[in-house]
Amino acid sequence: MTALEQKILRCISDHVARHRQSPTLREIGEALAIKSKGTLHRYVNSLVDKGELQRRGRGWRSISLARKNNRSLTILPLLGCIEAGKPIVPVPGQSEINFSADLLGADRFVLKVVGQAMLEAGILHGDLVVVRRTASANNGDIVVALIDGGEVTLKRLRKHGDRIELMPANKRMVSLIYPTERVHIQGVVVGLLRLY
Repeated sequence: MTALEQKILRCISDHVARHRQSPTLREIGEALAIKSKGTLHRYVNSLVDKGELQRRGRGWRSISLARKNNRSLTILPLLGCIEAGKPIVPVPGQSEINFSADLLGADRFVLKVVGQAMLEAGILHGDLVVVRRTASANNGDIVVALIDGGEVTLKRLRKHGDRIELMPANKRMVSLIYPTERVHIQGVVVGLLRLY
């Protein structure tokens, strides 16, 4: 895809995510500061020909993202920071959070948290943690650890030579310490989801 095709595809994807319908050529042109509808028409048709978009009927609102591009709906605008206390002045400018890159992928899985062991790390009972599948982790990582091939736990990792400490984030609980060969890392937590 050309750079302009990528911009147009992103524009359509963002518009669908926000408005639940495809944009018209005029709306694409306004978003990208492109005045020529002929140019837009040509590039949109090129995206259809390349399989990035599909047409379900007549008219521009009948264009939709090809199934392979639906993952681009997992990119949301990051508009700035917000104080969870006194009001602050909004920060101008806009970036984005790419949930596809950060939370999705063949090496990711989700677990529902049961219990209060990671409470002080902000992980609550009922939360969903997104885990990157890996057999290794660094000190301080929150890991999914398989103990003795049977029990699985979510704890913070600390290595002590030939021993591994699995530390809860709850002052009322104690760490678990095992010989290294008894603990197998299944993954590292990369995200937290809490639905309201």
